[in-house]
Amino acid sequence: MSFQIVERERGGAVVLELSGRFVLGEPVEQFRARLEELIRTGRIHVALDMRNVDYIDSSALGCLVMAHTKITRAGGGMSIFGLNEKGLELLVITKLATIFRLADNELDAVNLCFPDRTARSFDILEFVRKHWGEDAGGGS
Repeated sequence: MSFQIVERERGGAVVLELSGRFVLGEPVEQFRARLEELIRTGRIHVALDMRNVDYIDSSALGCLVMAHTKITRAGGGMSIFGLNEKGLELLVITKLATIFRLADNELDAVNLCFPDRTARSFDILEFVRKHWGEDAGGGS
């Protein structure tokens, strides 16, 4: 499956639905160009729908960090929802789960883009305990 980005609006935020393999080359360039256009036009509240992304490589991960930084510097907010288990593991292992705003669903992801809205964040500790056992969090 080729990489695709579908854009929609929800609750004042742009939801970018990504699908396919998010990897070095055309996918990263396509995402970067879309992000630059959003920022240029003042659309700085972005929720990334990753439900249909089956693989993320290190270049795409770096691109996500860059996107987060640019949107934050522009005064906006970016969140991510729908990561598969491998994607979540990648963010936990690299400790990037501590900088990204992660949500369980689209509505919470949209609300996480705005500091004045209430939203529930993804529970990283619950994910770690479920997938790596109770002692994974540094317990006794």
